[in-house]
Amino acid sequence: MQISPALRRTATAAALVLALPAFAAVLKTDPAKSSVSAVFKQMNVPVEAKFKKFNAQIDYDAAKPETAKASLDLDIPSFDLGDAEYNKEVQKKEWFNGAQFPKASFVSTVIKPGAAGKLDVTGKLTIKGKTADVAFPLTVKKEGAAQVFEGALPIKRLAFNVGEGEWKDTSMVADEVVIKFRVVAAQ
Repeated sequence: MQISPALRRTATAAALVLALPAFAAVLKTDPAKSSVSAVFKQMNVPVEAKFKKFNAQIDYDAAKPETAKASLDLDIPSFDLGDAEYNKEVQKKEWFNGAQFPKASFVSTVIKPGAAGKLDVTGKLTIKGKTADVAFPLTVKKEGAAQVFEGALPIKRLAFNVGEGEWKDTSMVADEVVIKFRVVAAQ
């Protein structure tokens, strides 16, 4: 049986229209209401520095959280400690090596319902060319028409070679860092 080109186009168009709801859960991030920061201790004093530029991609359907996907790209040169000299220092090879590695990234591999209404997120974190498997709980809540995704990911900076040479000594800057994020997104 020969299918006419017109019928083939109609069937293709119908298939595309039926497939559209699968893409309807891709959310648009609101950068003005979202934030990503790193919290660490320097000489035992807590310090919080923000990434001024980042890009979050979230595909989320509250009815099917296990189908969710998320990725986050951090602009390393936008890392802001609140002081121009410190900002310049952390871009050097010993720290982030921002010239060679201008992006850090996270890509989810599994997102599933967890305890206390949270989601358990597993994925790959890449900083300074080093990739590691990471896992953390994620809170999702509605805020008006938007979804708010909040979490904290503890890491060890030395696992990613952040702080080489004399900076491997953790008495000045602790090895423990918590990446905190709040991403506000809507359709």
